[in-house]
Amino acid sequence: MIDQLEKIEGLQIVAPSLDTGRELLTEDALEFVAALHRKFNNRRKELLEKRKQVQESIDNGKMLSFLPETENIRNSDWTVAPIPEDLQDRRTEITGPVDRKMVINALNSGAKVFMADFEDANSPTWENCINGQINLYDANRRQVDFTADSGKEYKLKEDPAVLKVRPRGWHLTEKHIKIDGEEVSASLFDFGIYFFHNAKELLSRGSGPYFYLPKLESHLEAKLWNDVFVMAQNYLEIPQGSIKATVLIETISAAFEMEEIIYALKEHMAGLNAGRWDYIFSIIKKFKTNPDFIMPDRSQVTMTTPFMAAYAEQLVKACHKRGAHAIGGMSAFIPSKNEEVNKQAFKKVKQDKKREASIGYDGTWVAHPLLVPVAMEEFNNVLSEGKVNQKDDLREQVEFKADNLLQIEIEGGKITEAGFRNNINVAILYIESWLNGVGAAALYNLMEDAATAEISRAQIWQWLHTGGLKFANGNPIDFQIYEHFLNEERKAIEEMLGEERVASGNLNKAVRVFDNLVKSQEFLPFLTLLAYEYLD
Repeated sequence: MIDQLEKIEGLQIVAPSLDTGRELLTEDALEFVAALHRKFNNRRKELLEKRKQVQESIDNGKMLSFLPETENIRNSDWTVAPIPEDLQDRRTEITGPVDRKMVINALNSGAKVFMADFEDANSPTWENCINGQINLYDANRRQVDFTADSGKEYKLKEDPAVLKVRPRGWHLTEKHIKIDGEEVSASLFDFGIYFFHNAKELLSRGSGPYFYLPKLESHLEAKLWNDVFVMAQNYLEIPQGSIKATVLIETISAAFEMEEIIYALKEHMAGLNAGRWDYIFSIIKKFKTNPDFIMPDRSQVTMTTPFMAAYAEQLVKACHKRGAHAIGGMSAFIPSKNEEVNKQAFKKVKQDKKREASIGYDGTWVAHPLLVPVAMEEFNNVLSEGKVNQKDDLREQVEFKADNLLQIEIEGGKITEAGFRNNINVAILYIESWLNGVGAAALYNLMEDAATAEISRAQIWQWLHTGGLKFANGNPIDFQIYEHFLNEERKAIEEMLGEERVASGNLNKAVRVFDNLVKSQEFLPFLTLLAYEYLD
C-alpha cells in the first residue's frame, strides 16, 4: 500500500499499486490536482447538496420549469466564443473506454471525434483510470502503438480522430487520492491529470484540450466547470479559451437550463450532446414517486415519443441560436455473426441518424467502428458541398415549451413481464461486468454502459414502490413477483456466464448491489456510488 507522498503536504495516495502511473503522478501534477481540490471542492459539495434540495422540492410536488431569474440570459443576444477549426466538423463521433486497444481502434475508425470515456463506459478501478491516462498521454504524442498478447499489432493511422475526454461526474470521488483527509473529486482528478500533461502538447499540434462534461444538473454546475477551466489555463499559462467543452444534456433539470449552461461556459463552449439514455433515467429518478410519470418498458421509450422528440428539437435550437454544435445520441448496436440481426439493426441505426440529421444536428454518436460509415452517410446527405455542420439552421419553428418536456405519456405504453425480467437481467449482467473492471459491456448485440443499468434498476424501483401497478396481462407488480423473477433470471445468468466466471464471486456481489438498490426505501441517485465500494 502506498501510504504518503511526503513532498506534498496533505496529500495521500492509498492506491493498491503504483507499478504503473508513476510517470504521470508527478509532484507537479499532484500539486495541480491538490490546488483544484482546495479551491473548488467545497463548491462541488454545495452543488451536490443543492441537487438534494431540488429533489426534495420535486418530491413535494413542485414541477420543473424554465428559471425566471435567468430569463435575461435566454432573451438577450449573445453567442459562444469561436470554435477551433478541428472541432467544426463533428458529423460522426465514436465513444468508448480508455483501454489501449479501444483508443487506437476509435482514433482509427474514420470518425471525426473520439470521446475517450472515464465515466459511464469505464469501470473506475485504479488500474483502469491510471492506464487510461497513460494511453491518452501516448495517443496525443502518437506513440500509442502496441502488440497484443495474441501477436496482433495495433498502430495509429496518420490522420486520427480529434480526441475529447469525458471525466467522471461531479457526484463521484476518487477514493485512492486523499487531500487534507478528503477523497478528491473524480472530476477534478481525471481532468487535472489529463490537462496538466496534455494541454500544451495538444496546442503545439494545432489542437487543444477538449472535454465532454457529464451529468450536469444546472447552469451553476456548468459555471463551476468554467471556473475550473479559467484557473487551470492560468496555472499552466496558456491562453484563456484554449479548453473547449461539450456538455451532455442527460438530466431533465439541465434540459430546462440549456441556454444558461451554454452561457456559463460560453468562452469554452463547443456544444451540447443529447445524452438520451441517462436523460430517460433522470426523468424516472426525478419523478420516481409521481404516478403521472410511470414509464412503460424501456424498449417503448424511443426518440420518436413526444417528450423525447421535444427534448431533441429544443437542444438543437438552443445550440444553433448561440453558435454551438448540437450532437445527437448514441447508437449502441454492435455487429453480430447473425446477418439478419445485423440487417435489421443497421436499418434502425440508419433511420435514427437520418432523423437526427433532418432536424438539424451537426453530428451524432456511435459505439462501434462499423457504424461510423452508416452514420456518416446520413450527415453527408444533408451537408451540401463545403458545409461541415448545420449551425446555420436556427430551427425557428421550434418552441421552447416546458409542457413538451414533461408530458411523458406514451400511447399504447405497457409494463410487461418480459420488460421487467429484461431489466433485472441486463442490470445484473452490467453490474457484474463493471465489478470485473469492464464498464463497456457487450450485451445482446448492444454496447451497454452504466446508463442502461441505471434505467433498468430505476424502472424496477419505480414499478415496485409506486404500488398498485399491474403488468399488461393483469398480474400485480409486487415484491413477491420480483423475488420470483430475480431467482429465475439469476439462474439464466449463471448458465450464460458459466461456472468459472460465476465462481469469481462478482455475480453474487452484482445481485446483492442490484437487490439493495431495488429494495431500499430511499432511491440511491447513482448505482455506481454503491458499487464503487467493491472496486480496488
